[in-house]
Amino acid sequence: MRIRISHAIGYEYAEPARHITQILRLTPRDHDGQHVMSWRIEPSVDGRLRASKDAHGNIVHSFYVEGPISTLSIRIDGLVETLDLAGAVRGGTERVPCDVYLRDTLLTAQDDALRGFTDAAVAGAGTPLSQMHALMAAVSDRMDCVEASGRQGVGAAAAFAAGEAIAQDIAHVFMAGARHLGLPARYVSGYVAQSNSLPHANGAHAWAEVHLDDYGWIGFDCANGLCPIDTHVRVAIGLDYADAAPVRGSRQGGEGENLNVAVSAHESENRFANQ
Repeated sequence: MRIRISHAIGYEYAEPARHITQILRLTPRDHDGQHVMSWRIEPSVDGRLRASKDAHGNIVHSFYVEGPISTLSIRIDGLVETLDLAGAVRGGTERVPCDVYLRDTLLTAQDDALRGFTDAAVAGAGTPLSQMHALMAAVSDRMDCVEASGRQGVGAAAAFAAGEAIAQDIAHVFMAGARHLGLPARYVSGYVAQSNSLPHANGAHAWAEVHLDDYGWIGFDCANGLCPIDTHVRVAIGLDYADAAPVRGSRQGGEGENLNVAVSAHESENRFANQ
């Protein structure tokens, strides 16, 4: 599938900002399941845009601009060709030993309720792969995925107690369970092409990956109840959302910020398009 992605982030400031720094993890990398055909990040104001890679191998763009700035928009447009590998992630560059992803964080910390739920979910499942499929099904049944608009992540334990969460925290719940079972698990931010066959396919999305000795890294999208397929575009990874957040930043001045975000991801109508 060829997926065309458009992601617009707009800021308005009641008081102009004197300086803005943005850290952008918005650029996907190639692996066997996806090939980036074209990708462009375009800020609306002149500044310095510098590309690098972080400790997890994510492509990071640092954007610096001096004010006064009353409005700022960042536009991302891209075309990615994907293959359905049943969630397997192969052919990419791994910069971090997989055991690093056994570490708990504030967003993936477990409590007794989550540990008990995990143990019950995988009871009777034989192989680690079977256990992860059983855990994905249990999390999908237990958690209601809600829209991210206006909501912040609360972490795995609080989200599990509430029984509903944004996609980011549903991924954290699954990761917490996998780590409880002694399996490395990492967070993935990305996009999902709009599809009538998936309950949560509204552009920006999040899921998890688990490392299994016999298979390598396998993705699990608990919000949609399946392993990532060719509708999914994988962008950034980390120990949790904080490592893979699409945008993080700081500013001097700029009081009264108003943020608007629009994301579109859909199958390209022209299969021969290259830009």
